[in-house]
Amino acid sequence: MQHLTIVTTGGTIDKIYFDDKSDYKIGAPQIGEILGQLGVAFQFDVIPILRKDSLHITDEDRALVRSAIEAQPHRHVLVTHGTDTMVETARELAHIKGKVIVLTGALNPARFQGSDAVFNIGCAVAAVQTLPDGVYITMNGRVWDPSKVRKNREANRFEESAG
Repeated sequence: MQHLTIVTTGGTIDKIYFDDKSDYKIGAPQIGEILGQLGVAFQFDVIPILRKDSLHITDEDRALVRSAIEAQPHRHVLVTHGTDTMVETARELAHIKGKVIVLTGALNPARFQGSDAVFNIGCAVAAVQTLPDGVYITMNGRVWDPSKVRKNREANRFEESAG
C-alpha cells in the first residue's frame, strides 16, 4: 500500500472533554496526528466528512460517506467512526466495489491516557493492507465482518452476532 485515504466522521476517537461543562464535544480528527507521530511508511490524506457522535449520524450522512469513498481514486480506505452506529454505516458501504474499506473508532477519546484509539488505528492500518476488497470493522483487536458483529453496549465491546 502506497497511499491510504482516511475518511473521518467524528465519534469518541475525536472527542474533547470540556471541564467547565463536564461535557464532550467532537474535535478535529486525531488520526493524521497519530499516524504522523508513528512515522508510517505510506502516504495518507485525511478527509473530514462529519464531526458527529455516531448516534446522530443519519441515512443522509451515510450516503455522504459512501459517495465520498466512491469518489476517491485510491483502493485503501480507513474510516474513523463512532462505535454506536459503526455497524450500520459499514453495512451501507458494503456495496462499494474495488476497495478495501476498514472502519474503526475508540471506546475512549484518543486524547485520553489509556485510550484504545492508537491500538485500533494500528489494527485498521494492518487490516486495510492485507484484506481483500470489501468492508470490515476493526475493534477490540479483531477484524469483524459487519454482517456478523454488534456492539455490546453493556460490556462496551464488539462481539459476534448471528447477523
